[in-house]
Amino acid sequence: MKLQQLRYIWEVHRHGNHISAAAEALHTSQPGISKQIQLLEAELGFEVFQRKRNRIVGVTDPGREVLDIAQRMLADADNLKSVREDFAARDGGRLILATTHTQARYVLPRVIEQFVRRWPTVRLGLRQGNPTQICELVEAGEADIAVGTETTRDFPNLVMLPCFELSRSVIAKAGHPLLDAKRLTLKEIAKYPIITYDPSFSGRWKVMNAFKQAGIETNVIFGAMDADVSKTYVELGLGIAILTTVAYDRTHDINLRARDASHLFEPSTTFVTLRPNSYLRKYALDFISLLAPALTPEVVRAALRRPSRAAAAR
Repeated sequence: MKLQQLRYIWEVHRHGNHISAAAEALHTSQPGISKQIQLLEAELGFEVFQRKRNRIVGVTDPGREVLDIAQRMLADADNLKSVREDFAARDGGRLILATTHTQARYVLPRVIEQFVRRWPTVRLGLRQGNPTQICELVEAGEADIAVGTETTRDFPNLVMLPCFELSRSVIAKAGHPLLDAKRLTLKEIAKYPIITYDPSFSGRWKVMNAFKQAGIETNVIFGAMDADVSKTYVELGLGIAILTTVAYDRTHDINLRARDASHLFEPSTTFVTLRPNSYLRKYALDFISLLAPALTPEVVRAALRRPSRAAAAR
């Protein structure tokens, strides 16, 4: 049994049971992967994958156990490399962050500024996507840390640590009648066209759920992928936007105004998402502490050692 064989079965599984996609990701040949999987299955004495006409269509019951073990062993192998790098180059290294537009634009700049001053030799990479996509990047090992709000699907194999909450505000063009309303209510907001987040963001369904529970019809003209796009169309007078309060910057948004709506809409929680049992270098732990001081290295390490929800469910 070889570590490479475990990497092959994990990549095939991760790429939707497509050997060709796994081969492309690993820069190797499809026949080579197929042969190594067959050798592994012969050694184990059972099939990892279900097949139909020589095509992989799923995972067998014992195969699921093998994949869980493979994931842990591959993670440990990566951890050993990180330990080596920690001692070979204490100050250098690379940290790949996956995050959403709102976090990258309005939350992370102050954190990254402090981080770069503390760790000038660490190469920092930034990958953007919606909350679900950034967790998928961490799950796939393509990012070390994800920073974002709630996801539209569950990630039982990841560790999600809550950092802080983001309240909501109504953003309108200066002079908009909603800004003069004596009391901001859902009924008052619903009188105007609404611009909010894309459905892939938790902010969208939390906002819409408030109207739904109140039995109020709304006119959502479109959902944007980021707050800056939403504000652009608000500035054109096409509607009002319901965004996280942090996305309003009175210094730059000179033609816009904001009204607190935290009493109307449920806040979103920002999470740091990590792979369980992963070895985080000192600078990665420091980054997390800069983002959320309550998440000390001790707290994070303890959370990473806890069994994942997927393992606990078995």
